[in-house]
Amino acid sequence: MPMTGADAESTAPREDRTQTLRDRYLQTIDEIATRILTGKQIISKEYIYQILVERIELGTSEIFEGCLSQTVQGIEREIASQADEVKQAKLKHKLNALTWIQTSLGNLQDERQAVAAVNATIDRIVAAAPNERLNTLLQALDPNQERKLERAQIELMIKSLQSVATVKLEPADFEQLKQLALGLDRGLKSLPALEPHLVSWIYESGQQIGFGGATENGPWSLWARQVANPFIQALFATIGRQQSISDRCAAQATGDEGEWTELAIVLQSIQIALVAWFDAQMYDRLWGQRMAFSTLITFAAIWCELANGISRATGINSGHREAIAKACFQVTLQILRTAAQRPNFPLYGGIFAAFSGETLRDTLSYFDLPLKQVAGTQEKGRLLTILGYSQQALGQIARSIELHQEALEIANQAGDRPCEIANLNHLSRIAIGQKDYPQAISYSQRALILARQTGDKLGEANALTNVGYSEVLAAHAIDLMDEDVYEQNISYLDRGLKLAETLDDKQSLALGYHSLGLAYLTIGQPERAIEYLQLGTKAAQAVGDLYLQGLNLTYLAEAHHSLEKPKTAIFYSCLAMYQLHQIGAKEWRQGASLATILQGQLGPEQFQEVLVQYRPNLIPAIGVDGYDYLPQLLTKYLEEGSL
Repeated sequence: MPMTGADAESTAPREDRTQTLRDRYLQTIDEIATRILTGKQIISKEYIYQILVERIELGTSEIFEGCLSQTVQGIEREIASQADEVKQAKLKHKLNALTWIQTSLGNLQDERQAVAAVNATIDRIVAAAPNERLNTLLQALDPNQERKLERAQIELMIKSLQSVATVKLEPADFEQLKQLALGLDRGLKSLPALEPHLVSWIYESGQQIGFGGATENGPWSLWARQVANPFIQALFATIGRQQSISDRCAAQATGDEGEWTELAIVLQSIQIALVAWFDAQMYDRLWGQRMAFSTLITFAAIWCELANGISRATGINSGHREAIAKACFQVTLQILRTAAQRPNFPLYGGIFAAFSGETLRDTLSYFDLPLKQVAGTQEKGRLLTILGYSQQALGQIARSIELHQEALEIANQAGDRPCEIANLNHLSRIAIGQKDYPQAISYSQRALILARQTGDKLGEANALTNVGYSEVLAAHAIDLMDEDVYEQNISYLDRGLKLAETLDDKQSLALGYHSLGLAYLTIGQPERAIEYLQLGTKAAQAVGDLYLQGLNLTYLAEAHHSLEKPKTAIFYSCLAMYQLHQIGAKEWRQGASLATILQGQLGPEQFQEVLVQYRPNLIPAIGVDGYDYLPQLLTKYLEEGSL
C-alpha cells in the first residue's frame, strides 16, 4: 500500500532524529579516539565507559554500534590501500583505539541489558497475582536461562523491590514484596559465612563423599552451623540426620515467603559450588562427573520433598501453602533440566554412588509428580531413563518397564537416538532378568541396528553385550549344549567388551565383564567366570555402581560354591548380601539364600568360624557395624522367607 502524507510526516522526524544521533555518535567516536591517540590526558577503559554512559541515550546503543562499525570498516579499507608505512601505522593505532571503545560499548550494553532484565522481572513480579509472585521470582533465578542473573543483578533486584514496596500499594502487596526483598538480601548476606565451607568438608571429614549417610560431621551439619536463619538451620540438620524433610516441613513449615526466597539463594549457591568442584576433578573426571550429576539429583529431591511437605502443612493457610509448593516444584524441575542437559548424562548407570538404599528409593519416588507435569521433551526422556534403570535396581520391575517404554517413545519422537538406544538396551536387560529371552534378543538387536546406523559406539557396545548374553541364556534354557553356538554368542560379548575398552567407558566395561562372567558360569565354566566377575567387580567399584558390584559378588559366591570352596563362597555371599541390602536391591536375598545353605551344610559354629576368619577382609568393605549386622540379615531372610 502506498505511503500516505500522514505516514510520511510521522516517519520524517524519526529519520531526522536517527541521523542527528548518527552525526553526534560519529563525532563522539572521533573525539574519544583522538584523545587516546594524542595522549594529552590519561585515558582508561573506565573513562571511556563513563563517556559512553553519559552520551549514549537509552535504547540507542545499536545506532552507536553501527557508527562504530562503519568507522572501523572505513579505517580497515584505508589501511589496505595505504602504501606509506608511517601513515599505515597511524591508522593501525587509531584502529586499536576503536577497539577500546568497542570493549567499553560491550560492557555498557551488557549492563543496560542486565538492568532491563531486572526491571522486566520486577514488573512481572508486581503484576503477578499474589499467589504467583514467589514462583515468578524463582523463575527469574533459574540458572538454565540464557542470561542467568548474577549477584550484582540480584542486588539490583533487592533495591528495585524495596523501592517498589515504598510506593502506594495495598498493605498485603507491600508486605509481600518487602518479604521477597528481605529474603534475597538475607540469602546473599549468608553466603560469605557459608562459602569457605562449601567443599571443605570433602577434605576434612575423611569420609566417603556423598549424601547417603547420617552423620553429625557431614556437610549438612557443617552448613547448618554457618547460617543464622533458624528455619534453614533446622532443615539442614534434618537432612544431615537423614530424617524426613517432608514430615518436618509438614509439621513446622513457615508461610513467610522471604524465608523460602532466602533458602532458594542458599541452596542454589551450595549446589552450584559442589557441581563446579566435582566437574573440576581432573585426576578422575568420570568420578567427578558422576558425583556432579548425583549432586543435582540430590538437590532436586530436596526441593521435591519440600514441595511434598509444604502441601501437607496444616499450620499455613491454603493460599500460602499452594503458592510455596508450586514454587518448590518449579525449582525441582529447573534442577532436573540442568541435569538432563549435561553432556555426560549417564544413560547407562552411575547415580548410585552418592545414595544409600532408602535415600535412593525416596529420591526416585519424589520425581513422579513433577515429571508428570512436564511435556514429552528430550530432557524428560533422559530423566525417565535414569529413573527406569534405578527402579530396576530396586526391584520395581513393572515400574521400570513403564518408565523405559515412556522414555523410548519420547526419545523416538524427539530424535534423541542415543537415549532411544539406551532404553532398548535397558529393556533388553530387564527381559533377560525375566527369562523372556526372545524379547531380550529383539530389543538388543533393534538397539544394535540403530546404534550402527547412527554411529553410537557406546550404544553398540551395550547392545553387543546384550545380544550375546541373551543368546547364551536362551540356548542354555533349551539345553542346547552346542559348543559352536556358545562360542558364536560369547563372541558378541567379547566384541562388546573390546568396544567398551576402546571407548574407555568403565560403566559398559563393568556390564561386559559381568555378562561374560555370568555366561561362563551358565555354561559350567566357573574358573573363567571368576576371572571376569572379579574384573567386573573392580570396574563396577570404579564407577560407583553398587548394584552391579553386588551382583558380581553374588555370582562370585556361586562360582566358588560350584568349585566346592565353601569358605570363599561364604565370604562373597555375605559381602554381596550386605551391599545389595544397603541399596535396597531385592537381589540381596540371593546371597542370603546361598549363605543360609552353606550355614546348613557346615553347621552354625563352623559358619561363624569362617566369618571370624574373613573378618579382616569384610570390615574394610562394610565396616564393623556391617560385619555385626550379618547375622541379623540372615535371620531376617529366614523370617521373611524367599519372597
